[in-house]
Amino acid sequence: MSVLNIRIIGDPVLRKMSEEITTVDSEIIQLAQDMIETMHNANGLGLAANQVGVAKRLVVLNLKDIGAGKKDMVLINPEVVYSEGSDVQEEGCLSIPGLYTKLERPYYVEVEAQELKLPKGTLKKIRIKAEDLYARALLHEIDHINGILFVDRLDDIKRRVLLAKWKREHPEYA
Repeated sequence: MSVLNIRIIGDPVLRKMSEEITTVDSEIIQLAQDMIETMHNANGLGLAANQVGVAKRLVVLNLKDIGAGKKDMVLINPEVVYSEGSDVQEEGCLSIPGLYTKLERPYYVEVEAQELKLPKGTLKKIRIKAEDLYARALLHEIDHINGILFVDRLDDIKRRVLLAKWKREHPEYA
């Protein structure tokens, strides 16, 4: 396994609609393992494949830090099938290091996906019922594979002000 480079806002791959995964091969298994290592190395709650430069519908979640389990979860082709409620919490992103802001998202979601079990690479169709931080993490990562960053969910003025401030404070990413 290896730690991959996390793409930063401005990289075009972050805006791409990711491709559906139709076959799980050794390359996808290796990507999932590397993404888990990368996510932990960056102290993240989740990571989408396009954040490491691969426009595929693959996300990993750190269930232990989310408070939803003991292991990491790998999801292939996740899709939100139901959401309800409203919750405002602070949110950040590994692709915009150091920027955090309050963001409204649904409190409860249901997501259908194929769960990839590592290291063997077996698949299991699942329906996840999640609330609070678990729901937020799922929504955040699914947004990524749809080419959406969390700042896109802010109103235009707030987004522009926050990103301008972030660029001034983090010239290394400009």
